[in-house]
Amino acid sequence: MKLSKETLGILKNFATINDGLVFRTGNIIRTCDPQKQILAETTITETIPSDFAIYDLNRFLSVISLHDENTEIELGDNNKSAYLMSGRKKTNYRLCDTTMIKNAPEKAINMPSVDVSFTLSSTDLDSILRSASVLGSPHVAVTSDGGKICVTQLDSKNSSAHSSQIEIADGDGKKYNLIFKTENLRMVPGNYDVSISFRGIANFKNKDKPIQYWVATEVGSTSQA
Repeated sequence: MKLSKETLGILKNFATINDGLVFRTGNIIRTCDPQKQILAETTITETIPSDFAIYDLNRFLSVISLHDENTEIELGDNNKSAYLMSGRKKTNYRLCDTTMIKNAPEKAINMPSVDVSFTLSSTDLDSILRSASVLGSPHVAVTSDGGKICVTQLDSKNSSAHSSQIEIADGDGKKYNLIFKTENLRMVPGNYDVSISFRGIANFKNKDKPIQYWVATEVGSTSQA
């Protein structure tokens, strides 16, 4: 088994969500943060031959980087080790039991309903996250007065804190203030179709890559159809 550059890039993103990762048989990889606030899913071009788990994903990716682009990964007996081989070099990397990875999801989330939908461009996503970082905003809110949808970087618990806002799309008459933790918006850069349910969950689906995220809204979110 060889992992492409694209797959390795997505795995680096997944490592920011959960230190560990369970690879399940097939070509779908999922991860979830320990607090169950973020679920991420991707479909890769490679086929995983059997279930195995990595306890420290960042270390595993670093070990792969010690090899060249043609690194072959072979699972050992009982999936207790992974052998990384390239040219004359071979590394024996110890694997862990799948039960050791907290909140390793086996299924995706079914959205209970879709009350808000819009497209978030790569440029706007980058601007939102950079603004939140510069301003020190712990929250990002999707808001609507019924006429327009905006994304605001703010501290929802401190009205005197810095804030910034960008208009995203036209509204449909619904009024809402849907709050997310900035740290939970850990998507890979790109253009996203965003669907949000007033029941507390949002789906961010990348328009160009087979990857999507589900992110929970925070306490204090409000909605009025």
